[in-house]
Amino acid sequence: MPEPPARDTRSLLLRGAGLVAIAVVSGLIWFLIRHDSTPDEPVAQPPAQNSGQFEFTLVAGPVKTTDCVEKSYGDTQDFFKDTPCRSLVRALYTTETGGAKALVSVALVGMPDSSQAKALKTLTEQDNTGNVTDLVKDKTFAGTGTPSVSGKDAAFASRVDGTNTTIVLADFYAKHKDKDLIKRIAEDALRLSATLHP
Repeated sequence: MPEPPARDTRSLLLRGAGLVAIAVVSGLIWFLIRHDSTPDEPVAQPPAQNSGQFEFTLVAGPVKTTDCVEKSYGDTQDFFKDTPCRSLVRALYTTETGGAKALVSVALVGMPDSSQAKALKTLTEQDNTGNVTDLVKDKTFAGTGTPSVSGKDAAFASRVDGTNTTIVLADFYAKHKDKDLIKRIAEDALRLSATLHP
């Protein structure tokens, strides 16, 4: 009976070593996939105040309180006497565009429910109904040539988000006049309330 052909020991060893190497590499890759010890790094987000049409710089605040009666005037103060707020956060920003500098007041008012937040927005949108006292009016912030953001030339913008009402007032330094521009600045500044939540 003829003997079986002699096996090529070297060839078998090389094949075996190759299969082991493939298994080791595959196992290592699988281990790294399943046991990645590096936590996901949060993606850096641009600051909220610089992610819109205008770039805003915080110059005062945020100042927080729960006494909206003390920090308001006119019919708006009467409103708060009957309907107390839950929180009030106020801040001031500046922005410059085309050589004009503006001061912007942002107030975030937390109300007990959305209907009261809407009622506050409706009230403050009307003329001669008072407002939340901004940080210039209550003398928290002062500086050379500071405009009165609650004056007759100031732009107004507001919005309701759930139980929160955002109120923005804005005016130019140096008695600059541009109604369309200051209105756009005020409307763009509404987004700044996202950084003011208590």
